[in-house]
This record gives sequence, C-alpha cells and structure tokens, in this order.
Amino acid sequence: MKKADLPEAFVNRVSTDSFLGTALLDALNEDQPIAVRINSLKGASVFNELERIPWSKNGFYLKERPVFTLDPHFHGGRYYPQEAGSQFIDSILHQLQLPEDPIILDLCAAPGGKSTLIADFLAGKGLLLANEVIQSRSRILKENLTKWGAKNTLVSNNDPADFEALSNTFDCILIDAPCSGEGMFRKDPDARNEWSEESVNLCAARQKRIIMDIWNSLKLNGYLIYSTCTFNEQENEANVRWVLDQTDSELVSTEIPQAKAGRNGIGHYALPSELKTEGFYVAVIRKREEERVQKNKPKKKISLTRIKPENWLEKWAHTDQSEFLQWNTFLFAIPAGKPDLVENLHLQLRIIKLGTELGEISRKGLIPNEALALGNELLSDQIPDIPLSRKEALHYLKGETFNLPGKQGFHTVSFEGTKLGWIKHLGNRFNNLYPKEWRIRMRID
Repeated sequence: MKKADLPEAFVNRVSTDSFLGTALLDALNEDQPIAVRINSLKGASVFNELERIPWSKNGFYLKERPVFTLDPHFHGGRYYPQEAGSQFIDSILHQLQLPEDPIILDLCAAPGGKSTLIADFLAGKGLLLANEVIQSRSRILKENLTKWGAKNTLVSNNDPADFEALSNTFDCILIDAPCSGEGMFRKDPDARNEWSEESVNLCAARQKRIIMDIWNSLKLNGYLIYSTCTFNEQENEANVRWVLDQTDSELVSTEIPQAKAGRNGIGHYALPSELKTEGFYVAVIRKREEERVQKNKPKKKISLTRIKPENWLEKWAHTDQSEFLQWNTFLFAIPAGKPDLVENLHLQLRIIKLGTELGEISRKGLIPNEALALGNELLSDQIPDIPLSRKEALHYLKGETFNLPGKQGFHTVSFEGTKLGWIKHLGNRFNNLYPKEWRIRMRID
C-alpha cells in the first residue's frame, strides 16, 4: 500500500532545519528496520547470528519481519519486538546512579516495550510500576508484562494527576510522552494524516502538564527520563528547558553510542537518516529541590492481606525471596521487603497487575493463573510440564484442545523450553486454560 505524502508543513520545516536535514525526508519513505529485544530473564536467545544494536544490551536487528503471531516463543515472552531507537533507554539506565533496589515509574507505558526493558534492567531487584491512562491499552500492558514474567512489576490504570498523592516515591520516572508522532511517519502511515502544527502545539502543552503532575512523586536527586518519538524542538529541547526553568533541577549528561546530540547539547536523537531506527528523542533531568511532603488520605479501604507461605503453597511456587498478598480470593507474589510500598500504591492507585498472580483460592485448592506459569524462577519444580510441538503449541495458543498424553491434574505446557500456560488434564482430554483475550485469532494451518 502506497504511503500518504509527508505533510507539507512538516516537509517545509525539516527542509529549513539544518539540524535535521533533508536526508531525513528521504529516510522516512524507506523500509523500516525490524528490531527485537531478548528477555534475559528467561534464558538464552531464541535467535542466532543477529546484528546487535550498539546501545542496547539485549537488542538485535532481524533480517526480515517474521509473523510474530505464529512464533510460540513470542507468546511465551522470550523476546519483545521493539523499535531500536526506543532502546536508547537501556543505555541511559545503565549510566544513572540509582540505588541498589530502585523504585521506577513508567508513566505512559503501553504497550509495554520500555516497561519490559526496565524489568530486564532491574533483573529482579527494586520495583517497577507501569502505568497507562487508557483502560484498553492498560490491559495490553498487563498482558505483555505478565508474559515477560518479572515478579517485581505492577501495572496501574491512572491519570498522571493521580500521582500527586505519592510524594517522594520514585527514584526514576520515565515519561515517554504522548507526542505528534513525527518519528512514526515511516512505521505508521496513519501518523502522517493525523499530524498538524496544531497537534504539535497541543502535545507540547500536554507534555508540560504531565511532567508537573508527577514531579512531586519523584524523590530528591531522582531522575526524570523524558522521551518522545518526534523531531521538533518545541516538544523536545524546548520542553526540557522549560522544566529546568520551572524547577530546581539539572540536565544530566549521558552518552549513547552513535546517537546524535540534541540541539544545544540537550538530549539525544535517533534519526532514521543516520541510524537503523525510527525517530526518537530522549533527555535526562535530575531533581535537586526539597520535597513538598503532603499527607493524603487513602482513596479506598485496604483490602490486601499478608499471607505466610504454608506447605501447600510450596507445591505451586518457590516461596523464598517472595512475600505473598491476598486480594479478595486471589493470591499474589511480590518481592521480599516490598509489602508496605505495594500496599500504599494499591491504596492510592487503580492497580490491575500486582506482582505475579499465583491464582484464585477455591474450596478445592488453588486454581493457577497464567502469570505463575510464565513467571521467571517462581514456578515450583513439582509442577509437571508437557512439551508441545510447534503445531500443538499454536493450536493451544488458539484455545483449542487435542489428544495429549498425561495424568489428571494441572500441567504447564511449553515449546522448546518456553512456558506457554496451563491446562487441566482430565485423563482422556484436557481443558485449555489459556486466557481467551490472549488467544491467536488468525489461521495457523
């Protein structure tokens, strides 16, 4: 399908901007590079002999775009398709002077590429809260983080203004701000039709509001990572300068291999005319001002109960290095030492993913949740697993049933070592417990 022409006003601006150059216009009409990031929390790469992305520890370019839907490893969270420029965040995180167990907020997180990157960076330490204001997108974010398998992740569905209630909470906040999307012109043809100068103005104003909404929740000496997928100065360097003028903060110097330094040295760009990327901008600000500590009344009564691990639980999950919370009839595992923080977040926000959901407690015992099957190093070795062929795995992911040898009871199923989910074997058949909303809908034969 032929792409729509680039917006005339955009072409005129880029043509007169020596920083960007007209080569950018040509690059935006070329084929996009395909990149993935490997989930180091789940073992070795499922790809061989790929070109590495210089600024991302686990990032690689693919020679061509596969049908990800037809790869069981993709559904099992062994990797995530993520645009190479946005993986600048990996290089930046490794340069920040964060505490050993940092508390990180990814504010505008859906669909989850940068959240899974942060989870990979944390490697089980600290805590990540990934937030998305749009409810439908927050469910996709939850799915992708669940498949990634990191226990130290939460997902919330809140407006940025709701975080004003969480004073002095986060060591680092990533704001991948909603923007005019100029960097998406090659990847998403619809972005060309939606762009306008008015959109640029509206986005720049909204970005300022978002930053100020969450500023008080950033700790003293904490880091704000600000990024967009656009090229214009108004949404990028000018907004960073505005934050520096409005607050007691400082620009943090970082180095990103092969990136282009921003205008006046403010931040870095991935330009499609210079790198195998889409468009991306990122800058880092460090907070220096004293905190405005405010006391906030809980928005709801606490409904979390701390559970001491009992013998029956060890059948399902490794209980060391974890603490357990019950929310109504559901049981969750979170990192050890984090209940107070998690309970406070649960009080103030609409949490839709709470660590790793183990399952629902019923009269007959635990009904396991898919998150337990996909969780890294949490699933008990006592749980039997049934390896599937590629064809069987795809039919399982469609929600189908078929003949499968096995004993009665709950089993995980896997493909080439990648856990996919649960079945309940009935002896001569099995119930497919793969979540309906995750199931493959395309033809697989």
